[in-house]
Amino acid sequence: MTLKRHRGLTEQAATAAVDQACRMLRLPTIRAQFPELAEAAARDQMSYRGFLAELLMAECDDRARRRSERRIKAAQFPREKSLRAFDFEANGNVDAAVIHTLATCEWVKKGLPLCLIGDSGTGKSHLLIALGTEAAMAGFRVRYTLATKLVNELVEAADEKVLTKTIARYGRVDLLCIDELGYMELDRRGAELLFQVLTEREEKNSVAIASNESFGGWTKTFTDPRLCAAIVDRLTFGGNIIETGTDSYRLASARAARA
Repeated sequence: MTLKRHRGLTEQAATAAVDQACRMLRLPTIRAQFPELAEAAARDQMSYRGFLAELLMAECDDRARRRSERRIKAAQFPREKSLRAFDFEANGNVDAAVIHTLATCEWVKKGLPLCLIGDSGTGKSHLLIALGTEAAMAGFRVRYTLATKLVNELVEAADEKVLTKTIARYGRVDLLCIDELGYMELDRRGAELLFQVLTEREEKNSVAIASNESFGGWTKTFTDPRLCAAIVDRLTFGGNIIETGTDSYRLASARAARA
């Protein structure tokens, strides 16, 4: 197969035309990879259809990668965490099979909740971010926030008369990840505003939370028993509860590194 001439163009002119067309059609990957792929196609005597397929698949793959990167960035994770980097051997409380099943994101597709409960250093925030990242890579809109930050934002929104708009914005994402729920006591107003967000998402879009308190201890955070019970119901109905335990493997790892 020869790519030297096309409709009377020299090879150099054809290359320039491809470059210009890719700019106009916004095909940056084809533009960047065309020379190398064209040489490989000629060397391997690839058919015209095969060469075209290689170009288009390269563009599609790169666009999918860029979309994933944009969704991960939009999620506002505080740091990168992956399931591959989670040490399941160091934390026997966490079932690797269960976590990898959650990584398929079927629960996000169904709008189900997820609760990660355990002491500091047991990996719950790592899993929250890693599973949120998996959801973003799978095409879901994800948003991460600290519980206190979310409540403060809701209080400010209520004061500025834009609460409905703020709650609707949080309601639109496919997965809302709320970290450090239970670390600080919330006053009744803050708890009620958080409850509104959870109610907006109930049975429509998923919520995943990480908390250092068992459900029985949530009355320290939500001081109204009835409101506390309603929030627990919103976050557990039909969902998954993962207990990461009480032994800090992060602390154990640090000690081992110093030994």
